[in-house]
Parts: sequence; C-alpha cells; structure tokens
Amino acid sequence: MAASSLLRSLTRRGCAGPSAFAYRYHQQQPWSPFSTTAAGAAAAGTRDEAAKRFPGLGPTAKGEKARVVVLGTGWAGSRLMKDLDTHGYDMVCVAPRNHMVFTPLLASTCVGTLEFRSVAEPIARIQPAVSKSPGSYFLLARCTGVDPDSHTIDCETVTDGEKDSLEPWKFKVAYDKLVFACGAEASTFGIHGVTDHAIFLREVHHAQEIRRRLLLNLMLSDVPGISEEEKRRLLHCVVVGGGPTGVEFSGELSDFIIRDVKQRYSHVKDYIHVTLIEANEILSSFDVRLRQYAIKQLIKSGVRLVQGIVKDVQPSKIILDNGEEVPYGLLVWSTGVGASPFVKSLPFPKSPGGRIGVNEWLRVPSVQDVYAIGDCSGFLESTGKEVLPALAQVAERQGKYLASLLNHVMKAGGGHANSVTEADLGPPFVYKHLGSMATVGRYKALVDLRKSKESRGISLAGFVSWFIWRSAYLTRVISWRNRFYVAINWLTTLLFGRDISRI
Repeated sequence: MAASSLLRSLTRRGCAGPSAFAYRYHQQQPWSPFSTTAAGAAAAGTRDEAAKRFPGLGPTAKGEKARVVVLGTGWAGSRLMKDLDTHGYDMVCVAPRNHMVFTPLLASTCVGTLEFRSVAEPIARIQPAVSKSPGSYFLLARCTGVDPDSHTIDCETVTDGEKDSLEPWKFKVAYDKLVFACGAEASTFGIHGVTDHAIFLREVHHAQEIRRRLLLNLMLSDVPGISEEEKRRLLHCVVVGGGPTGVEFSGELSDFIIRDVKQRYSHVKDYIHVTLIEANEILSSFDVRLRQYAIKQLIKSGVRLVQGIVKDVQPSKIILDNGEEVPYGLLVWSTGVGASPFVKSLPFPKSPGGRIGVNEWLRVPSVQDVYAIGDCSGFLESTGKEVLPALAQVAERQGKYLASLLNHVMKAGGGHANSVTEADLGPPFVYKHLGSMATVGRYKALVDLRKSKESRGISLAGFVSWFIWRSAYLTRVISWRNRFYVAINWLTTLLFGRDISRI
C-alpha cells in the first residue's frame, strides 16, 4: 500500500525516472525523457512536450556505453542477457515477468513433484547487471509500440493481479540495439471457449491454477450428496494436444493418481481418470518406435487416448468433430504456439506463420539495429531457410549466438545506433538439432537423438532414458540454487510422496 501511494504521488507530479517501476538496488537520479545528461536535455528542447507526456530513458550520449533493449525473459532473451558483455553495453530488459521459467519441468510442478520456485529463475540472478550497473535496468512493463526511425519503443507498466491496481504508467525507452525475444502465445485455432474455460501450461501461474483446480476437484468430489455423474465429471482431467508438453503432463498426472491419489483419496480413487486428445499422432516428431512405446505406457498408466478434433469448449464439456461430448473437471490446452497479436501488429516483414521475419544473422533486414530471436522470430522466405520449430533449444541457441554477435559488433565499434554494417556481423546463425526427450511417467522416458525426422540416430526408451532425461535437465537448470531445489524436491517426493496441500 505504501509503495502504491508513492507511485501515485510520482505519477501526479510527472516524475520521470525508471525507479518507480524498475527492479534495482542502486540509487539513480531521474532520467530526462530523451537524454541521460543535463546538456543532452537542453539539446533536445524541441522534444520537451513529448518528454512531459512520455518520460523514460533517452538516447545514450557520446562516450557512454551503448544500450541494448531486450523484450522478454524466455529462453532466448535470458540466454542473450546472460552472455551479453555488460562491460561494453548497458542492458535494459522490458518484460511482464521478472523471471525465466524452466519449461521442461513445469508439468512436474502441477502435481507437487517440484515446487514452483524450482523452475523460476530471477533475471537479477541470470544477469546481475540489471540490479547493480548504473545504466542497466529490469522494467516490469510491456512494449506497446516501436519507432525504428527514432530508435525508441513505447512501454506500459504491468500491474495485473494487484488488488489496489494502479493506472498503467506509459514511458519511452531509447535503444542502440533492440532485441525482440517476446515469445509466442498458445494456439487456440479460433475454437470457441478455449480461452475462457481451458488452462494453458506455459507459465508458473498456469501450473499453480492447474494444481489448485485439481486439488479442489478432489476435495469437492468427497463431499456427501454429490451425484455419481458430477463426481466423475469433476475427476475427469482432459488434456488436448499430444506434443511433448501434453504427453509429459498426462504422464505426471497418471503418476500422481497411481502413487498419491489412490492412497490419500481412497473414497474417489475409482472415479479419477485422464483423457489425452490429439488430432493426429502423439509425439509426431519422435521416432515411430518411441511413439508406440509412449502409447503403450500411457495406456498402461490409465490414460485414455482419443483421436479427434475439438470443435467447441463449454464450461463443463468439450465437443469433438464426431459429435462426441466429453465432460471434464479440468481442461489443459497444449496444442502448440503461434504469433501473438503484438508480434503480428509490428511494422516488419513477417515469416511464414506471422513471426517477425529475420535474415541469416537474426536481424530484421528492413530496419537498422533490430533483431528477433526465439518463438517470435522466423527466417524470411528470401533466405531459403525453413522456419525453425518453437523449441527451447532453438531459442537458447539463438540467444547465445546473438549475444556473441552483439559482443563482436561492440568490440568492432558498432555498438551504438546506426553504426553497424553487414560486414561487421560475422558468420550467420546455423541451427543443429540436438535431439528430443520426453517423460511418460512411471520412471519411463523417451530419448530421440536423431538430427531430424528423416535421419537415423540413437533412440532410447525406458528407465535408462528416464535417468538420462532427469540428469540432462538437472544440469540444464540455470543456477546451482535451483539445481539444489530440484534435486531435493525429487528426493522428497521419492521418500514421502507429493505435496497435496491446496495453498
């Protein structure tokens, strides 16, 4: 409440400064809208009126470090920020969340195998400069527009979920290099009711909602007087989408039912079940033998597999293309991702699928100093390259590559706006697929190390694959703190079972 009152006071007085909304621990004088020095403010007299309406971070002055603005804290943006040389760059991250989510383990948090903090890595730990360096910030905001000619972006603060919500605070940020790493959004294919009634599995708050809904339904189904039909509906968990996320969540859920629900909710153990709906084949990118193994294991775990297309989603049931009605108590939607409305609205050429079009160096060729990486970007058709899949390893590799490229550009003297040429960029980005992994529950997993669907390679399934899956992801967790959390959570679950507290 005190912080809210302070921000209102700053807003009424027109106080600029990112300190009102930045996560930082150092003191800083308020910035003028279009300059970082008093002399710069005087030189920008023609922009004073705009400055009063849209305060923010102004252009870097001669002799100052160049500023890289990163939009997003996903796999691509986080890896870029981690590897970016902050001795040569100031870095500003604009995003609606102040952490990165380790998505491969997100499904495990829904059923209590892992705690939520185990999969969330604060940006200040990934790149300490945002909380220590005088010119670097994390800004809890969304980008609402970009002006490539003036090298500025328009932003709006995020106050979602607060009881005493503030009016969004608008401001501008000038950049020398701008990187779009704002990810994608879940694909609904325009199906009625999906957004209103289904839960996606892309953020920590999605996992928290799934867990609360699942445990609520378990407890409500035990209340005296509830009908058999309503009990079966409440305890029917439906997963739409047979990709790795949908299969892993189904596996975790079936494990939870077998090992925990049937012991602690014995009155309703015969009513709870899981249905996985897929329009084509589950795990279509995996080897045929692995797909068959996954189907066998899921059925063995009690998961019902349905091939069909969802036509309509209603509050308590979904309707398939064959007219079948499927009642549900929990509906999880995991059918892939597509370009967000924000990405579609940007004034840049688009790749197939509506992503921001980039060239071989992950640069938006139509404008200066703008790059795009991760799920929001795709190669333009003119490059002759296929659009890469929306995978964590693709995004991370792009973030690593672009950090190296920008560090190279800075050392070559091209860090500031309008100072880089194609010759300065170095070798283009090349992606090599490292393989795919997915767990199917019951200490079983799939490991597919083929370079592509058509090529040959090592494919493993079973307990050994499960051990490889856990070992690989444990080493990929970014910080030692979170690796410790994950290891302890796994051990605690093994010894004492999953936590079923509804908090």
